Amino acid sequence: MKSILLILITGLVLITLTRYTQADQRPMGGIYDITVNTIDGQPKSLGDYKGKVLLIVNTASRCGFTPQYKGLETLYREYKDKGLEILGFPANNFMGQEPGSNKEIKKFCALKYNVTFPLFAKISVKGPDEHPLYQYLTNAPDFKGPISWNFNKFLVDMGGNVIARFDSKVDPQAPELVKEIEQALKQL
Repeated sequence: MKSILLILITGLVLITLTRYTQADQRPMGGIYDITVNTIDGQPKSLGDYKGKVLLIVNTASRCGFTPQYKGLETLYREYKDKGLEILGFPANNFMGQEPGSNKEIKKFCALKYNVTFPLFAKISVKGPDEHPLYQYLTNAPDFKGPISWNFNKFLVDMGGNVIARFDSKVDPQAPELVKEIEQALKQL
């Protein structure tokens, strides 16, 4: 009887300590509890970006929006010393527009767009294999909904809260996006 009770209590404790809520599958500790892999395959905690403003973008190398890499790099160079980090997440969810390996993606971004902002390993941004980061982002209060296409952008404040979302058609240097970034950086 004691062993059954011990098993039940242990089970309840494990359920309570799980990292994800039943309601929306978002990490209970927020975005900073999520670990991703760099483009070179090394684990990277998003907690390392705590205190920074983040622009998180799902990218693709063979998309009509691919030239946005240039605008993203321009933004990064202009605002990185002020506290902005741009995080690029290649994804092959839309018409196979990111078919390359991580090594090929990294080479393409460096040679074609001179990308210096952090790139991460290719992930899925929608569907049954959606990465936990995108589960978190697409369930953020006021910004819920699936990723519509490549180069969707999420702005995250220094506290880890999603504060704006922009679809693919919004250029990285669009006044409304830059204004939101500048306002978020003022909070640093």
